[in-house]
Amino acid sequence: MTNVSFLKKNLLSCLVLSMFTLSPTIQAEPVAGSHLKVFIPSLPYIYISHAINSALIRPANNDQGWEYDMATSHQQIDDLTYEFTLRRGVKFQDGTPFNADAVISNVNYFLKKPFLFTKIDKVLKSAEKVDDFTVRFYLNEKYGQFLNDVIWLQFYTDAYLQKFGWNGKQTCPNLAEAGPYGLGPYVLTEGFVEGDRQTPQVVLKANPNYWNPEYPKIETVTVYTELDNKKALQMALDNNDKLDIMPIPFSAKGDVHNSPFVKLVSAPSTNNIAIHFNLINGNPKLLQKEVRVALNKAIDQQKLLDKYYEGEGVTKPTLASPYFPGVKDVVTELKPYSEVMPPESIREQLTETLNGIKLKVLTQDRFMFLWKGVSRDLRKVGVELDFEITSSEKVVFEQLLSTRTGNNTQAWDLLVWGDDDWYFNHPWSAFLVYRTHNNWSTIFPDPKLDGYIDDMFKASINTPEFTDVSKNIMHHVYDNAYMLFVPAPNNVFAVNRHVEYSPYKMASIPLWEIELSSQHWSIK
Repeated sequence: MTNVSFLKKNLLSCLVLSMFTLSPTIQAEPVAGSHLKVFIPSLPYIYISHAINSALIRPANNDQGWEYDMATSHQQIDDLTYEFTLRRGVKFQDGTPFNADAVISNVNYFLKKPFLFTKIDKVLKSAEKVDDFTVRFYLNEKYGQFLNDVIWLQFYTDAYLQKFGWNGKQTCPNLAEAGPYGLGPYVLTEGFVEGDRQTPQVVLKANPNYWNPEYPKIETVTVYTELDNKKALQMALDNNDKLDIMPIPFSAKGDVHNSPFVKLVSAPSTNNIAIHFNLINGNPKLLQKEVRVALNKAIDQQKLLDKYYEGEGVTKPTLASPYFPGVKDVVTELKPYSEVMPPESIREQLTETLNGIKLKVLTQDRFMFLWKGVSRDLRKVGVELDFEITSSEKVVFEQLLSTRTGNNTQAWDLLVWGDDDWYFNHPWSAFLVYRTHNNWSTIFPDPKLDGYIDDMFKASINTPEFTDVSKNIMHHVYDNAYMLFVPAPNNVFAVNRHVEYSPYKMASIPLWEIELSSQHWSIK
């Protein structure tokens, strides 16, 4: 099935679902005692960050992928200068005012220890106060991704900055401890959740100082980050009050339909499943291009999609979702290996290359549905997989982010993580792992690929230049088979029947928008 037909099918399914599951008595305002429980097994710090913190813009489920938040407008004066008008009458969660001085203070702290997952640490030069509610940003060079980075340049109180500053990490930001430190609709009151560390549970409370009186709708949100996947599913399926929202294995769709407590909510996404080859200190055979290509050719993506994804997704030639700008133009001519040559037609040839190879796999338990299909295909060509399974994403990240420097403490050859779209309608969330001097990459040094990435930084999205550089990156990665490529998943959730939630296509759960019916367990 084509990407377009998949998208039409999925959008139609979502429309039909919403017609039959909309609750007639949704609460329009927060209700005392209202409480939502959510399980987020992948990138929880990203999914809830904009519920706690605020930046000039925030993720939105629209074509551009963002909307204004602490800004009300902006203009690009030239290639190196951006100006933003700030929202007036806004207070931090501790009651202190938000204005241009707060922005400048935050930028100054950021410049000392910026995040390191894009090029903003090299590109952002300074920020200037024009007046109390206007700020201007100056760049060192043309940078087409500036607005996407602005989404993650969040603002904190002076008390927080004096205590923690910015973290200078490889991951997107979130609070290092609970407290009234942000501007978002919820205050983090218990636990913490960052990219490299988290508590198994965090609690959020409605922010009484939030600038928009319409939000949030719910008083308390509990977020679980490290539940056993099977246990979480039973909590949702068999109980009315244990778990309200969770992403589910595709194989559980039937169980959700049969449950009296939850409904199925499905939508297309720009999320991805990243399967790394360890080309730093893994199995030496993986350094051979013909081995990596053969492993990819052995995977029948359409059968994976039909049987193990239950049709919830779309095949693709590389890591990036085909729904991304730029990528969607390239996938019209670049096809998955298995669509170019069916694996069964070249199985004997693949076996000659791969027979006898043993590979160690590090995976979260939530991806075992996928490995059942992948291991089936690889067994047919003589490849044996040995699994190390964890329920904690941080265990996976500890190994991933230390491998490029050779400091990983576990041996692994294949590693999987949920590379959900945290860059909001821009393929950098996938292309990030191709930047070979970045700790998210486990590819050996490749100056040509790094050069393509630098070209992409300069290009603006939705331009011919951006499509051209996306094509260069994708063809180079595809030809070298730098990762193991599998279909892109839909967003598929089990949702309490008395909760109204419409998933974004990217890695953000708008907790402030979620509503409860009068029959929800917390307020009934």
